[in-house]
Amino acid sequence: MSRKLRYYTLIIGLVLHYQAFSQQAPAPGKTITNNTETWLGLYTKYRLSEKLFYYGEYNYRRRNQFINDMGQLYLRFGLTYLVNKQFEVTAGIVTPFYWAPNKEAPNIDKVVPQFRFWQQFLLVQPINHVKLYHQFRLEQRWRRDFTKNSSFNLTHRFRYKILAYVPLNSTELKQKTLFLALSEEIFMQAGKTITYDHFEDNRVTAGLGYILNDNIQLQLAYMWTFRHRGAPNVYESRHIPRLSVYHNLDFFTKKLNRRKQAPVLLTENF
Repeated sequence: MSRKLRYYTLIIGLVLHYQAFSQQAPAPGKTITNNTETWLGLYTKYRLSEKLFYYGEYNYRRRNQFINDMGQLYLRFGLTYLVNKQFEVTAGIVTPFYWAPNKEAPNIDKVVPQFRFWQQFLLVQPINHVKLYHQFRLEQRWRRDFTKNSSFNLTHRFRYKILAYVPLNSTELKQKTLFLALSEEIFMQAGKTITYDHFEDNRVTAGLGYILNDNIQLQLAYMWTFRHRGAPNVYESRHIPRLSVYHNLDFFTKKLNRRKQAPVLLTENF
């Protein structure tokens, strides 16, 4: 199978997957609402030593006709250990803040925090000049509802994402490369308070990226998600444009250069 045919097969598969969910009529007793949001994100990866990196995700999310209401402020921090060029491990904390959907409801807190620990295992699978990523992420979440003085409950979330970067104007992902970014991520959850909605979310994303230089990558994407909405047989379909900036710095190499030593460079900047 030629490379182009592989790309087209992957794109068509994601499109058909989206249509199968979005166009399917709800089963009797099932309620599906449609909402629109906008997500802006900054993703950082800073090399501190030969094997150690600081990792950060900072998201600003609005909802209701894309921008009308505040949705979330999402802050993720971690340390990444590079096992080898195809495998890395990350762990850290997350501190998201959620805005109540109905700000006028009585006896609620309009903004509620969450507290999480998280761990991630990332596998890189090169296929010709395509980069395929397998991301496994675990989260331990202490969360509460918007009712005043409600208690925090521990739940567990399990995530798997498959992500493909396909260069369009080059044979590799390097400076000035325009690329196609395709992904799907499945979310499952468990815990004492999780009784019926063990399936939490499914996110399908398609977008374009551009590697500006060794330090900055830009992505513009559309994401569709299908998830539970807190009650049996109640679901939400979301349509979300995303603008993301990826910032990469290598403090370790700069330090070696100051010492006039030859560094060991990573083959993967992003």
